Amino acid sequence: MTNKKGIDGKLLSDMSLEELWELFPIVLKAYNSAYTVWYAEEKANLEQVIGKQYIKRINHIGSSSVKGLIGKPTVDILLEIEDDYNIEQLKEVLHHAGWLLMSSEIESDLKLSFNKGYTFAGFADKVFHLHIRHFGNWSELYFRDYLVDHKDIAAEYGKFKMSLIKEFKHNRDGYTNAKTDFITKYSEIAKQLYKNKYSNEIE
Repeated sequence: MTNKKGIDGKLLSDMSLEELWELFPIVLKAYNSAYTVWYAEEKANLEQVIGKQYIKRINHIGSSSVKGLIGKPTVDILLEIEDDYNIEQLKEVLHHAGWLLMSSEIESDLKLSFNKGYTFAGFADKVFHLHIRHFGNWSELYFRDYLVDHKDIAAEYGKFKMSLIKEFKHNRDGYTNAKTDFITKYSEIAKQLYKNKYSNEIE
């Protein structure tokens, strides 16, 4: 989200959730093969600005990582960093690289959320969400793999998301919460199927 001032002088970061949800509604689109290219380009950019030596693992996650799956036209990236990397330095580096910090949890498990591609005119041509964690056995990786390997469940997931649009088009939290049970169910199945492959695997 480019945090520049709008016509009324307000920053995007100053807008209420209701204002943001109105400006950036939930939009679902057919899969775009360009997503993999966008991810590869942004992965290279992140490795350059952060430094490969500080990155434990980086993955393309979310619906845009599953070929053929309908979803938000957003490339989600899960980036796992070394435990001793300075978080304030990381925030500063990403800020200068055009990323806006949206949420930050550092007291227990590290969970930072950044985005890029949100403007006062709405979504840019390329939109990214960056999720930063320490190395872990993250459910998002298993859910992605399961959908890639099980096209029937991926199709079911796509239809389920479409059914939520009418109610949650302008409510991102509601949309996310409505998907939780589905995602949790198949993430747990996947962890059993793939035998916790991400608990010790470095890609």
